[in-house]
Amino acid sequence: MKKILILIFIGISLNTFAQLPDSITDNINVIKKYLFEDYKQMFKKPEGALLFPYITPGSKSYANVLWDWDSWLSNIALRQILQDQGTAADKKEAIAYEQGCVLNYLAYTDSVDGFMPIVIAKNSDPSKLRPADIYSTNMHKPVIAQHAAFLTKLNNGNAEWLRDKFNRMQAFITNYQTHDLNKETGLFFWQDDLAIGVDNDPSTFFRPNRSSASIFLNCLMYKELKAMAYLSERLKLNEVSSQYEQDAEALKAAIQKNCWDEKDGFYYSVDLNLRPITNKPSIVFGSSMVLHKGMPRTYSGLIQRIGVWSGFMTMWAGIATPEQAKRMVAENYNDTRTFNAKYGIRTLSKLEKMYSLKASSNPSNWWGPIWGISNYMTYRGLLKYGFKKEANELAYKTIMLFGNDFKKEGALHEYYNPDNGEPIMNKGFQNWNYLVLNMINGLENKKVISEF
Repeated sequence: MKKILILIFIGISLNTFAQLPDSITDNINVIKKYLFEDYKQMFKKPEGALLFPYITPGSKSYANVLWDWDSWLSNIALRQILQDQGTAADKKEAIAYEQGCVLNYLAYTDSVDGFMPIVIAKNSDPSKLRPADIYSTNMHKPVIAQHAAFLTKLNNGNAEWLRDKFNRMQAFITNYQTHDLNKETGLFFWQDDLAIGVDNDPSTFFRPNRSSASIFLNCLMYKELKAMAYLSERLKLNEVSSQYEQDAEALKAAIQKNCWDEKDGFYYSVDLNLRPITNKPSIVFGSSMVLHKGMPRTYSGLIQRIGVWSGFMTMWAGIATPEQAKRMVAENYNDTRTFNAKYGIRTLSKLEKMYSLKASSNPSNWWGPIWGISNYMTYRGLLKYGFKKEANELAYKTIMLFGNDFKKEGALHEYYNPDNGEPIMNKGFQNWNYLVLNMINGLENKKVISEF
């Protein structure tokens, strides 16, 4: 009997919740108990620089801070909790905190230059939320429209709560398109490696400024442009909506052209750090000549063949073709030497030289540990392309990881050891870890709340 349960856990896709092994059902019950009891700890009242109610990631480290992609993804999890357990009053109460996450950021977004801060703390000095040079460092990740679109859909498509400040959201996108877009490739790049979400992703971390066309960033931006099109349409700005749709399709084509690696069957970030092509003569070996004139480079960027989990985000975003998705699953997702671990998806391939499970908060470590959000986004991509068996397996692994943590520690953590499931650091981290409930609902064939 024990052997059968182990086989079910690691590979056999089950069709109904009733067939799940006892170890899974037990952990599901534990997870639900803690989630339903604890979720309101993420709700924070307006205070100091935070002018509206908001949602925090949880734990002492993030107790009074509004983070960009954290608040968006926490909100998806929160809505699943409310769908399953919340009363009508609970759902109504949550609206102010949900919309407040967006409105707090828009309150500090310039309607002309579109700069939007990454993080706002209750004790932030509003005058210091903008750097001296807003075009030399990163700003809010492109998820604000996705968050707003998610909430608008919950509100039966009514986007009027955004109308007065929608021009700030448009200015934000224009900022990205004007200052963070490489014209040759059509890809977006990070200004530097500050607060990129996946903190020490080797394709950006300690790389030259403006050189990393991150696959993570470009997947987010594709979905952001789609969300802007939706919001514009809901506000009856039809021409604006059409332009954002065109921008999204152009970006999708650029990602497919520049980031797909036919050799490895995977999507990678792209290095933009190339010298410009020039006709200016140089002195070479004592003579004046145009260097490399006979055969200048014909490529705009170089694929960075670094095995980072965010390549799977092209499935989450719907960018990968069906044929590409098949290869990504067969050659990368299923490879236990690289990404596939006992408790989920390693954030960096185990074959990379920089692979490390070190505990670190500055930066947070994405060099291999399991994160709840990388498991979730990979899971969503697998489902989108019809890989239900693999998606269920990843859900099982995540349920075992978090259920065991609740049993041992009474709380969840920020990231984990891929092979034994031991927490690495930051006890009490709720945040996107609560998206495990959305995965559970998928297994139980119940209504699943999903991101825009």
